[in-house]
Amino acid sequence: MQEIDPFKALDFIKENAKAYAQAKANVIYMNEYRKSLKAKLEAECTEKTETAKERYAYAHPTYINHLQAIREAVGDAERLRWLMVSAEAQIEMWRSLEASQRAES
Repeated sequence: MQEIDPFKALDFIKENAKAYAQAKANVIYMNEYRKSLKAKLEAECTEKTETAKERYAYAHPTYINHLQAIREAVGDAERLRWLMVSAEAQIEMWRSLEASQRAES
């Protein structure tokens, strides 16, 4: 079994905290911007009914590209989040192992 280095896990968390925060901020921004983008696309539509304008906006290539960008942003944020969770779990495992070793002594 590989030895757990809690300091390496802590360093990972510290070094990636800003990247994770930025990834999370990107997801939130992109989800909120999606609403503005939809409104802009509906405004440029020449159809009369709200249903037709909404259909135009949702089917527009710009909107579809934005949805794909959201998917990528969520993937990046989730990957970083789970790496952080993994680092935290390693620290907790190290604590448990250390406590067990002390109890055996």
